[in-house]
Amino acid sequence: MTQSATKQSALSTTHQPNVTVTQWLEKLSSAFHSNTPSDAAFLFEEDGYWRDLVAFTWNIKTLEGRTAIRDMINETVSHIRPTNWQLDEDVTEKDGVIDAWITFDTAVAKGRAYLRLRDGLAWTFLTTMVELTDYPEKRNKRRPKGAEHGANKNRQTWLEKRQHEEMTLGYTEQPYCLIIGGGQGGIGLAARLRQLDVPTIVIDALPKPGDTWRNRYKSLSLHDPIWYDHMPYLPFPENWPVFTPKDKIGDWLEMYTKVMEINYWGSTRCTNAQFDEEKQEWVVSVERDGVALTLRPKQLVLATGMSGIPNIPEIPGMDTFEGEQHHSSKHPGGEAYKGKKCIVLGGNNSAHDICCALWENEADVTMIQRSSTHIIKSDSLMELVLGGLYSEEAVENGMTTYKADMTFASIPFQIMPQFHIPAYQAVAEKDKDFYQRLTDAGFLLDFGEDGSGLFMKYLRRGSGYYIDVGASDLVANGDIKLKSGVSIERIKPKSVVLTDGTELEADLIVYATGFGSMNGWAAKIISQDVADKVGKCWGMGSNTAKDPGPWEGELRNMWKPTHQEALWFHGGNLHQSRHYSQYLSLQLKARMEGIETPVYGMEPVHHLS
Repeated sequence: MTQSATKQSALSTTHQPNVTVTQWLEKLSSAFHSNTPSDAAFLFEEDGYWRDLVAFTWNIKTLEGRTAIRDMINETVSHIRPTNWQLDEDVTEKDGVIDAWITFDTAVAKGRAYLRLRDGLAWTFLTTMVELTDYPEKRNKRRPKGAEHGANKNRQTWLEKRQHEEMTLGYTEQPYCLIIGGGQGGIGLAARLRQLDVPTIVIDALPKPGDTWRNRYKSLSLHDPIWYDHMPYLPFPENWPVFTPKDKIGDWLEMYTKVMEINYWGSTRCTNAQFDEEKQEWVVSVERDGVALTLRPKQLVLATGMSGIPNIPEIPGMDTFEGEQHHSSKHPGGEAYKGKKCIVLGGNNSAHDICCALWENEADVTMIQRSSTHIIKSDSLMELVLGGLYSEEAVENGMTTYKADMTFASIPFQIMPQFHIPAYQAVAEKDKDFYQRLTDAGFLLDFGEDGSGLFMKYLRRGSGYYIDVGASDLVANGDIKLKSGVSIERIKPKSVVLTDGTELEADLIVYATGFGSMNGWAAKIISQDVADKVGKCWGMGSNTAKDPGPWEGELRNMWKPTHQEALWFHGGNLHQSRHYSQYLSLQLKARMEGIETPVYGMEPVHHLS
């Protein structure tokens, strides 16, 4: 009996929701194999959603409504050839919605799906590529032996093989993929590519993996809980702290890079990259430990986080300031500023962290909040927003990281607010006294333009929020001084003048003013023409602040093909980097092996930065 048949026999055949989903899958399969496969669109609600992560579209794409679903089916099903739709476990039903985990095959891959049915029709449908059938990862039963048994006069040890690879890759042999950026995103993607036998090099200007974290201000830690932040393949141990301090995550990344056998080039800076159209490869100039080299990868990934080059405002008089001024990304910590008058321009995560650290080091610190900020207490975020998927209780209830990621991904961005608004209404009620204290202090608060809270604001603009781990009480108490609804109009040698006319003495100015779009790195490394060709990264066209329309339904340019051939963007928080690195690695592996990857539904470029 096959594994699939064994799994099917373990499912309840009398559980009515199982029967309902099985019948829906049979209709879906029949339509796909008929002369009119687009009839499958009628199995969806009129305004239903199909979100596909690579399996059908070789893209990350959400189809909204029957017409869009029909058009996608017409273009893809003949070559994708989906078959073998099976329930993966017993179906659940709540409040009239049936939720089902499903497996399926395509012509070249194995997939997994998540279906929500209402009244017999699909409300949401997520399809994902899990592995390429002919190129599975070498793990579990496929893991390598390690030891080479038998007699062999030319035997190479594991160490000798690794040393040979380190000496040759990038020199006498070229990587198929070059990842620029050695933070958690680049490292995690490289680990996945390693399991797929894709020759890859990661480069970073800093000497060691984890230095991106080590070099930040002293008090920095992950604001997301540990269950949300695992790396691919190697989860954090069960005694790991809930919120990881920056130096600890730095050490973990250094260890991870070594254990996962990643070819990591520290102290390596990319000075230029150009795509050779004739040879279909990149020509990348780098300096490694001061030595100039040329790499010729077929694929280039910019893994510089979710952000671009730091935004530093041009303010009259900056050049006359006699104190110290720097962007938040260069802030060394609060230790050197005891007794100093410090101005922090900004009101989001970094601004709060830096203000708190300065106060702890007995500085006189003022936060200048230009516009409203969404604040959520860390405990409330864990209890009311993330807890069902990412918490110790979720683990105890059988929730795995993979299932949590899939469940989260199964909600199309168009309807995600309706899932989040009730949770943030509960947060507002639970913490109403906390929010009142902040408001009384003059702090400008919001819950997003539609009340949908933290994650939607993060997806739309990547800014405008703070997960409170202590600084908000200092603001409410007045320990961190606050000027809200204003900005810096001009800078004098020993002070700043605000737009309301207030003048504040200053020894230090920190610009916690965020970052530009990731395509700014493409402009710096490749050219402005290429940056404009691919357009803005991040945001999805929600027509809210800093996320101009038109609506695109997915994050612009992230983890999927761009309008510049063989150029990819990878980033986001640890959760996104972990989950979406799987789909990016499969796209890269398919191209390396010569698998046809016809991309469906690429969006036009509407915004350049």
